[in-house]
Amino acid sequence: MITVNKKLHVHLLIQNGLFVLLLLLLICLLGYLGRESSIKWDISQNGHNTLNQASIEVLQKMEGPVTITVYATVQDVRLGDVRKIINDFLILYQRIKPDLMFTFTDPTEFPKATQEAGISVNGEMVVVFNDRSEHLTIVNEQAFTNLLIRLVRSGEKLIMNLSGHGERRLDGRANHDLGEFGKQLSTKGLKTGEVNLVIAQDVPTNASMLIIASPQMDLLEGEVDKILAYVARGGNLLWLIDQESLRGLQPLAEKLGLILTPGVIVDPQARQLKAPITFTLGTNYGQHPVTHNFNNITVFPFARQINFNESKEWNNVSLIEVAQNGWVETGKLDDNVTFDEAYDVAGPISIAAALSRTLQDREQHVAVIGSGHFLANSYLGNGSNLSFGINLINWLVEDENLITIQPHATLDSNLTMSKSALTIIVVGFLIVLPLFFLLGGVTVWLWRKRRKE
Repeated sequence: MITVNKKLHVHLLIQNGLFVLLLLLLICLLGYLGRESSIKWDISQNGHNTLNQASIEVLQKMEGPVTITVYATVQDVRLGDVRKIINDFLILYQRIKPDLMFTFTDPTEFPKATQEAGISVNGEMVVVFNDRSEHLTIVNEQAFTNLLIRLVRSGEKLIMNLSGHGERRLDGRANHDLGEFGKQLSTKGLKTGEVNLVIAQDVPTNASMLIIASPQMDLLEGEVDKILAYVARGGNLLWLIDQESLRGLQPLAEKLGLILTPGVIVDPQARQLKAPITFTLGTNYGQHPVTHNFNNITVFPFARQINFNESKEWNNVSLIEVAQNGWVETGKLDDNVTFDEAYDVAGPISIAAALSRTLQDREQHVAVIGSGHFLANSYLGNGSNLSFGINLINWLVEDENLITIQPHATLDSNLTMSKSALTIIVVGFLIVLPLFFLLGGVTVWLWRKRRKE
């Protein structure tokens, strides 16, 4: 009987010893894996610590290495450890594009090199791709990804805006102007300028596209002829048309095969959302590169209907249909406006058209939008008007593979821990707690063993 108890005792000791040994090996293995590799899970409400899908797609389109030199001191009076902030930010991009490499240079240790690089701010980055370089002083996803878009963009793109007739200006500050939109085009690496065809012989040959933005005075016949000649030779065009007269541009409408119904679109859905009834909401988009994967709401104030004749020359697509339950109001607009089937046109209503044709082995792009207001300073911030406008421009300058990047909304904050705090948590959960439970188990086992004896 005593022999059996001794054998059982030895057997239990060996069994417990192996269990402790295996547990310690498991803890060591977990510690090693935790040190050598990491798994990150972004649980923030808006994915604040994860790159936007649009940013990822831009990185995937970049063929070749990206090198970044960060001119930053170890500590900044205002931001603290600025190098860590930039390092953590760039790692998000490096995970997607491993050949995105970055190095840090201390401006205080290398003042000559810092001055030669034209550095003006602590933490400024110089980003180089395909022998082209850009400086960046702001650390956020929108600014950095827009910088990458500028580096990727193929050659210089010049956007000319027709002037001389009271058009909306791309550098204007008035409510009806397009100044804010013009600034956004600049951040995307696009050049803008104005052309007055009374003075200029023609639209510049290096222009990637021409914008006609709601002229307020009639164009001269000679100016219209220059625009028709520009379109005839394959020039890309964005035409923003409001409810007023075409200002002498009827020949252009005929050339493009447009049907422009008079009247303003009335959308009862806008009234339900506490917006003016003359504001129509874009939610139904056609199949086109401009609207590919675009499901956001856009807002078009005082819009008019845009239709087109079937044409063998042009391929045309309706970009946006609005006012499913609305109509084109041809009468007087007031609070009691109602649909009159004898005069008004029932929805849904097309307010934008994209036209294209193959000319001299390249595709020509034209877009006609029945509201110049949607890109104006007063309304650009409504819905996703800016995103739609940028997508439209990218298609017109034949860079539709580039996409609009919008920043994450700041809904929550980051939880940042020091290495010592993380070490304490790891040691506590992976070593201290398991040993505590092991010790408790051994204690209970010994206590039960003594009771049996």
